[in-house]
Formats: sequence, C-alpha cells, structure tokens
Amino acid sequence: MLEILTSGVALGVHVPGLLLADRLREAGAEVHISVLERFLPERTLATTTGMKWAFHRDFRFALAGQRLAGDASTSLPEQAQLEIMAGWRAREVKRFVVFSGFWLPVLERFGAEAVDVCHVDSVISPSFQKTQTSLDPRRIWLADADAGTIPFSIPVTREEPVAWDERDRRLLVHGGGWGMGTYRERAVELRAAGFALDVVAYEDRDAAERDPGVRYFMVDPDWHPWLDDGYPPFGEVTDPGSPPEYTRGIGHHSSFDLARTALATVSKPGGGTLLDSLWSATPTVLLEPFGAHERRNAQLWESLGFGISFERWQGTGFSLEVLADSHHVLNEARRELSDYSALLVNETGSMSDTRQKPLVV
Repeated sequence: MLEILTSGVALGVHVPGLLLADRLREAGAEVHISVLERFLPERTLATTTGMKWAFHRDFRFALAGQRLAGDASTSLPEQAQLEIMAGWRAREVKRFVVFSGFWLPVLERFGAEAVDVCHVDSVISPSFQKTQTSLDPRRIWLADADAGTIPFSIPVTREEPVAWDERDRRLLVHGGGWGMGTYRERAVELRAAGFALDVVAYEDRDAAERDPGVRYFMVDPDWHPWLDDGYPPFGEVTDPGSPPEYTRGIGHHSSFDLARTALATVSKPGGGTLLDSLWSATPTVLLEPFGAHERRNAQLWESLGFGISFERWQGTGFSLEVLADSHHVLNEARRELSDYSALLVNETGSMSDTRQKPLVV
C-alpha cells in the first residue's frame, strides 16, 4: 500500500497528489490519499478558508501572509495524530509520498522508513522550509531550478497534446488554486489587445462583467480539498446570476482541458500550473510570482524555453510566433520526461497489463 500525503491549502500541491494516485491505480497499485486539513480542528479550517478569500482579494496581503505563516503540523491534535498513525498501520503502508512538508513531523513520530518527498516546485517550497525533521527521505523533483532540468514528472494525461494549428485562438487566464495575483489586471490588457479569453473566476463578482470575447469558469467556492478525494468541481458561468453546472474531472482536473486547447496559460508560476504546461504543451505567460519559490519556477521555465514573462511577451507585440516556438519546445521535452508513477510501480512490483515505461515516448 502506498500512502499519498497532500495538503488542501493549495491545489498546486493537492492536485498533483490526486494525479499520482490515478496514474498508480491505472497500473494496478493500491493507493490511499490523506489530506492534512481533514484532521485539523474546525476553527483552524475556518481561519484557512477566510485567508483564502483575503489572499484572493489582495495579492500584497497574500505575499505578507506567506512570510508570516507557521508550521501547520503544530495544529494537529494529539488524538488526530494517533488516529492517522493507526490508519497507516491498519493499511500496512509500505511507502509514503509527501507533497507537503507539514506531514514530516507525523511521519518522523511514526518511524516511517520508505518516504519520498515530491517537490512540485523547482526549489524547496515554504511547507518544507517551515518544518524540521530527522528523516532522510528520497527527494523527487518535478522541476529543479538549480540543475535547470525536469528530473521527474507526473502525467496529467496519456493523451497527445492538441496540435498547434488545431487549438482555439484563446488564452487561459487564472490565479492558481486560490485565485491570487495580477491575472485580472492582465486579462483586461489582453482583451484590449484583441485576445479571446477563458478566465477562471473565484467568486461571483469576478464573472459579473459580460463580454462576448470572454468565457468565465469557476471552481465551486463551497468545495475544499479536505472534503473528498475528487478533483475540484468545475464549470462554466453561463448566467452571472446562477451557479455553474459543476462537473468533476475523471483522471485529471477539468481546467486542464482548457489548457490543452489554449494558445497559452497566463498565470503566476505555481508548480501545478507548470505541470499542466508540460503535459498540455501549452506555453505559460508568467505573471508576478507568489514568493521566492515561484520566482525560481518562472526563471526555470523561461530558461528552458517553456514560457515567457508577461512583460517580455508584451514587448514582442504579443507575438503568436513566440508562443508557437514554446509549444514545440514543450512538445519535444514532454517525450523525454521520466514518469515518477512508473518508477513507483516498478519498485513495488504491482502493475497490470497497462504498465507504462519510466520514460514517456
């Protein structure tokens, strides 16, 4: 049994964990997912939800809040920790895959031996910076800013990317799982430049303005990753006065389907966004980062030719040729990615006839 440990604080941490679980199950592996926030007190979750909306509405406040945030593992009640560890024993977990550093103190207390730390960002992200552990985990990097490489990846889908000439003439604009950053201001500029847009809104007022060149989509604002193990409920806002008809992605998150057909994704450079970029072969137009780790993500993506900063792209007159070049670079790089899920399946010896080789070709 493999245990995947995520956090619902950021979809860029949680969704890659869900993707890994799906790829492993497709290969016949037994997998269980634990989300840290399921074990936190209700008052802590209420504070987290409130911060989500505050961060969405004020990016400067979000940046300040990130610097001040503490170690979430210290909020885990003693009884919750005992229940977590009892569950691991009952499931006879053999290997842990950790997407949030806040799980490490619990794993250390449990005496876990086979632990992988899966870094979605290209440098050590805040949850790992804020926790101390004597564990010596194997580190799996889905991007490595120091080496300038993509050591491993998690397939979002096994489908081939949509060919450049078959794509919608649209841009996908969003602010990551919490809707943070300057994407709304940039959307106004891009619309003025003549681009059709798909914009991910995060509350009703974000989608109030009607423009035939803009489609709005939303994640259900009442859903949180600690409620279930499904992908975020996602739907198009067709009537500003009514909620969308939300659907749940099968095998991957629904917003990825928009990324697959777009000319580019315009977003802050979160790790989950970069994973989508790789597997859709969709360039990323990089907006202001959320912290130092996202700044390194952006630098890596530009250095590899996978994306371009908004300012640089604006300086080219919003050239589509620049985006096409990045698409082709991404498409070639995707063929050489090392599949982390295949590595785990090979190690556990649990695979079916759908076995995938470690290298995606």
